[in-house]
Amino acid sequence: MLKFTEDHEWLKLDGDIATVGITEHAATQMGDVVFVELPEVGAKVAKEDSIAVVESVKAASDIFAPLDGEIVEINEGVVSDPAMVSEKAMGEAWFFKMKLADPAAFDALLDEDAYKTLIAA
Repeated sequence: MLKFTEDHEWLKLDGDIATVGITEHAATQMGDVVFVELPEVGAKVAKEDSIAVVESVKAASDIFAPLDGEIVEINEGVVSDPAMVSEKAMGEAWFFKMKLADPAAFDALLDEDAYKTLIAA
């Protein structure tokens, strides 16, 4: 099941590990992505910490920690091929995986219908 943040990130939970990326909507709004900087594996993050940067031909955007936890893996593919974010935002172009401090907090994020309502406004 996918959940979403108001900052246009998607999360997919597997046990207590969440895979995190940006939504197709965000990738479309940004235009062609030319640079991605990801957090370090092992970094402990708090919800809403700025932990990554995505730069496009239009602007640079911070990526915020969607929940409290620890970064356990990053996707080197998006670092070496940032254009992947524009093409495969909701799949292969995930940014990082994090072990959630409180997996139950995942349930409080937006479901797909709530996210669609948010971006339609």
